[in-house]
Amino acid sequence: MSKFSCLGVAVFVVAVGLAAQADPPAKFQMSKEEKQLFELTNKERKKKDLPPLKASPLLFKVARAHSANMAKQKKMDHVLDGKKPNQRVKEAGYRYLSTGENIAYGTLTQEEIMEKWMGSKPHRANILNKNFTEIGLGIVPDKDGVPYYTQVFGKPFR
Repeated sequence: MSKFSCLGVAVFVVAVGLAAQADPPAKFQMSKEEKQLFELTNKERKKKDLPPLKASPLLFKVARAHSANMAKQKKMDHVLDGKKPNQRVKEAGYRYLSTGENIAYGTLTQEEIMEKWMGSKPHRANILNKNFTEIGLGIVPDKDGVPYYTQVFGKPFR
């Protein structure tokens, strides 16, 4: 056996050994609050005969991270650390045709948050946008317990 083929086998064995030790990826789950907001969002879409949005684990990751950042900075804004919503989505690896974002904060019920979003023309437009097919949600409290909310909408490029 040549030195080259032995080296190839050794690399393969090491790679298999490392792969066997890696933890399996965590299963995606929505919190109780996220699930409720997800259902309320799709309920509004159903009223307009729009298809329900599908949960995107990647968009949930983006939304949760943005809510956490807003909570940390105690600042509700679409642009934090110089990054806009579409930049955060792109950096997460989500290839999209279109994307949008709704944010909120405060100690309101899920129903009240949805009512406020539906009462706002730009927020309502995102929720009822027929081009969006997926959604991610993030609800993260700041150190005082005040929750920050993010909805990230998307239509993936496939």
